[in-house]
Parts: sequence; C-alpha cells; structure tokens
Amino acid sequence: MQLEQVLRQWWTRRRQKQALIFASAGFIGTVAIAALQLLAVNSPLANLGWPGWLTLAVTAMAFLLNAVTALPAEIVFLGALGGLYVSGVLSTAEALQGFSNDGMVTVGVLYFVVTGLQQTGALGWISHQVLGLPKRRSTTFVRLTMPVMLLSAFLNNTPVVAMFIPVVNDWCRKLRVSPSKLMIPLSYASIFGGLCTLIGTSTNLVVSGLLVEATDNPGLKLFDITPVGLPCAIAGLIFLYIGQPWLLPNRKPVMGDSDDMRQYTVEMVVAPRSPLAGKTVEQAGLRHLPGLYLAEIVRGEQIIPAVGPRETLRENDQLIFVGIVDSIVDLQRLRGLAPATDQVFKLDTPRTERRLIEAVVSNTCSLVGKTIREGQFRSRYNAVVLAVARNGERLQGKIGDIRLRPGDTLLLETHPQFLERQRVSSDFYLVSDLPDSEPVRHEKAPIAILILIFMVVLAGFGWLSMLKAAVLAAMLMLVTGCCAPTRALQSIEWSVLLVIGAALGISQAMQVTGAAAAIATTFLGIVGSNPFLALAVVYGVTTLLTEMITNNAAAALMFPIAISVSQGLGVSYMPFVIAIMIGASASFSTPIGYQTNLMVYGPGGYKFTDFMRIGIPLNLLFWGMTICLAPLIYPF
Repeated sequence: MQLEQVLRQWWTRRRQKQALIFASAGFIGTVAIAALQLLAVNSPLANLGWPGWLTLAVTAMAFLLNAVTALPAEIVFLGALGGLYVSGVLSTAEALQGFSNDGMVTVGVLYFVVTGLQQTGALGWISHQVLGLPKRRSTTFVRLTMPVMLLSAFLNNTPVVAMFIPVVNDWCRKLRVSPSKLMIPLSYASIFGGLCTLIGTSTNLVVSGLLVEATDNPGLKLFDITPVGLPCAIAGLIFLYIGQPWLLPNRKPVMGDSDDMRQYTVEMVVAPRSPLAGKTVEQAGLRHLPGLYLAEIVRGEQIIPAVGPRETLRENDQLIFVGIVDSIVDLQRLRGLAPATDQVFKLDTPRTERRLIEAVVSNTCSLVGKTIREGQFRSRYNAVVLAVARNGERLQGKIGDIRLRPGDTLLLETHPQFLERQRVSSDFYLVSDLPDSEPVRHEKAPIAILILIFMVVLAGFGWLSMLKAAVLAAMLMLVTGCCAPTRALQSIEWSVLLVIGAALGISQAMQVTGAAAAIATTFLGIVGSNPFLALAVVYGVTTLLTEMITNNAAAALMFPIAISVSQGLGVSYMPFVIAIMIGASASFSTPIGYQTNLMVYGPGGYKFTDFMRIGIPLNLLFWGMTICLAPLIYPF
C-alpha cells in the first residue's frame, strides 16, 4: 500500500507540474498575442486574418514548449506543423514542402559522406592533422574554431560541421572536455566564416541574386561582404573565447576513470610498414587515450615492462594494453596497429561487415576452465576474442592462453548476427553491441578524402548544386566500399531531419498567411526618416525572423521591404543589403534558426535555452557592429 501511495503521489505531482508548465506557456503565449494585437492598431497586423493569428499562436507555443519542457524538439515541431495542417492553414503540398527541401535533403545525404570518412579512418586523420591534441583549454578553442571558420568561408557550412561533429566528439573524450563546451563554438565558428565571403553561405548567394533581379547591380563580388563580415567574425570569436567558460553549460559529463570498472587486457602488434614504426609512444598518440595505458612491450625475446613516453616503437612489436572498452575501441581504429591474434583474418565474414560485441561468460559455458585456444573459440562461435576483462585484474600472457572463468567479459570481433544467436544462449549471461565499432578500412582513407575534395570542388565552383554534389559523393562512397549501406542508413540523425522539415513547414505558414510580412512591415513603420534607425530595424527584424523561420526565407522576405525603405528615404540600398545578409545568417539564439545549430543540438546534449544564453549577446554584438560598419563601408 505504501508503494502504491508513493506512486500515486509521484504521478499527481508530475501531472501538476505538467499542468503548470502548459498553463504558463499558454499564459505567456496569450500575453504575446495580446501585445501583437495592441501593436496591430493602424498597422498591417490589423488586417491579418485568423490563419495568420493561429500561425503566430502555434509558432509561439512551439518555442515555449521547447524552452520550458523536456519534450523532444521533433515532437514539438511536428505537432505544431500537424496543427497548422489539420486546421487548414496549410495545404498538403505546403505542409510537406519542407521535407523535400534541398537543404534538408542535403543534410541527410551528407550523413552518408561523413560515414564514409568515419569508416575509413579519414576523420581520425583530419582530427590529428588539423586539431591535434592541445593540452590547454584556450589552445583547444583556437585549434577548433580557426580552421572551421577558414573552411566555412569558402565551403558550405553544413558539410564542414557534419564532418567535424564526430571528430570533436572523439576529441572531447580524449582531452576529457565536455562536448557541450565545444559543439556550439563549432556551429558558431562555421557561421562566422560564412559571413566573410559571398560563397560562405547560401543566404549570401540568395541575396545577391535578388539584388540582380531588383536593381541594375551586376551582383556582389566574392569579398564585397568581407569588410563588414570579417570584423564581426573576429569579434564573435573573441566573445566566445572570453564568455564560453561561463555561458556554455556542462550538459554531458566527461568520462571519468572510475566510470567503467571493466579493465580489459588487449594485445596489439605494430604492423609491418606501419606509420607508427620509428615513432615514440607519445608521438604515436598512445599516451592520450583516457582510461588506457601501455603496460608492456614484447620485442622478440625481450620484455619492456615499464614503457616510457620516449620509447621508440618498431615493426612487429607486441603491445599489451590495459584499459576501458571505449579506449580499446579507439585502439582498434588506430592506423598501423593490428590485433596480435591472426584469428581475425580466419573468420568467414568480411571485416567490412563485422563489429565489436561484449559478452559475459556464464557458469554453464562449456569453455569455462579452458583456454581460449583450447576451446577453439573462433570455430565454435565464429567470433574472435580481442580482449578480456576480469574484475579489474591485469591478465598475464597472450589472449589465446587466458583460461576462461565465469563472469569474464570478452570483447569480440564478429558478425552482428552473433547478437541474435547468443542472446538466448546459456553460454553467456549478457551480450551487448558496441555502437560505431566497425573495423576501420584504412586502405580506403585516401579514396574517401578524394571524394570529399571532389564534392567540395564541384559545389564550391558552382559546377553542381550542393545537393547534387553531395548525392554524387554519397554514391561514390558506397560504390567504392568506403562505407557499408546498412551503416550509412543507421548514421542518419532522423530527429534533426524531422525538425528541419517541420520548421520549414511552419515558416511556409508564416509566409502564406502573411504573418511574417505583417510583422516586418509593422516594425518598419516606426523608423520615420532616420536611415540609421531604419537600418537598425531592418537588421533587427531580419534576425528575429531568422530565429523564427529559416535564414533564406527571412532574407527573401526582408529584401523587397528593405529596398523599398531605402528608396523611400532616398539613400543607397547597399548598407541594407549587407545588413540583411549578415542578419539572416547570424542566427545564434535558437537551435532552429540555422541548420548547423540543429546539427550540434543533440551531440552537445543542449537545452533550448542554452543557445539563448550565449546567442542573444552575440546577436546584439553583431547587430551593433553591422549598423556601425555597413554605412562606413557603403555610405548612405
């Protein structure tokens, strides 16, 4: 009875909390709508019909639910889109339009490309060459943001961020830094770089195209935006560098030494013609894997028990490591190291289809009391034992000579079907899969990097659209064997794609109902004849719409209004054009304002409000700098 009362009280409190959240959200939404209605007197909002007001209410509710509840973002935005569709605000074609958007499809296709880079070890090479392993947090920030910003100035932001997310995840684990401290800087640095050139972001190209259509301007040159965008980018980096220790959260705790009590013993060998041969232990990166240490080196008849960081590795050295499973997985991916046992080459399953699996030996297993070699483990289970963990002990001898006991945890390389066959077997207490543990295809890394460069060149020079270049690269990754089809499908972050598609649908409702245009025109009505005030309002409304809809939609919506304002004031349109380009791209306050923000939302473990805390000051900084610099570079 006491348990029943406790559960009932917990459920009551939970319902009360939910009711309070929804009531608060409803109250705030009502106040916001009421404020807009008051503002609507003698403005275009006065003529807004019920579809427009409903769209504003649903959009406001979606933002509030994201901010004050733990509901997944995709559920909130799909629900908002569903409400607009059922109510008749959106037609079927309009509601589904976002899910066929080029940008959303491009993000999905790029997951295939990134998977190919991961499975070939190319991302690990990029991480080592570009990021390295700095020891200080200040150096960490600079080593991440500067290359990303430089790449994003000449490449589309989306593939740059997609390429670096798994690299930064792995880097954070090695450096014992929380991903939430670096994922937002990764996204923001790509946005900063996109502001520096005409081809840095698709928004700049959209505005340049609109300018050609609306005026006699032949189009902006590559670096026309640079005198304004580059100072803003530098100021943004300085702000992030100074403010990130306080403004960025620790949403995902860094792995500690005691998080995993299973200490595996694993034996690796320095392969013939290995790039690690001739390097010291520290130069080879074998001292920076958290929770793992090199216990000894067996070199012919010689045993080196106390391995120092300056010990030079040689071909065919046998390295005995002791550590936790995540670092053992990293070890398997390191180019130049191979499992010491030759059993991995005798399995009847291609290595490209294998993965790593943990299995706990039961007391009824027929191999208990036998060594792994005596029990013919490979022949019996079509699996190879790579490492063994036993109550945190360091196990002596070769893997094949270890005598199995009940409770031993084995790290196996095998086909995924091993899970289905052995989960109900009495030989093992527990069988579990290790994610992202496929053997790395190092021999195909040059092919994957060439495919990436090929994609960047095709898109960068405009020979193919970003979507077509990404589709071609994804096809080449599959055809050349750089990634397995099943693994590529599993790598797609469907929640990100659903949020992008739903958000584009909501932005479509803002446009077709006239709500976005009415808001923009209403706020612009207060500027009077002051061009500086008009420029500030144009930038502010563009930024507001960008956070609510999409950057390209906000730019397309504000451009004709800004041109009309400049003509009405009798001043040059160029400051307004630059303001729209920067205001539409500089989206920092919400994860849905820019697709790179959405891409880092999950990997960083962020909440909706984390972007507001650091993004609002950044928005204000860019706002002030743009309205000061744009008239200086391009006078009214």
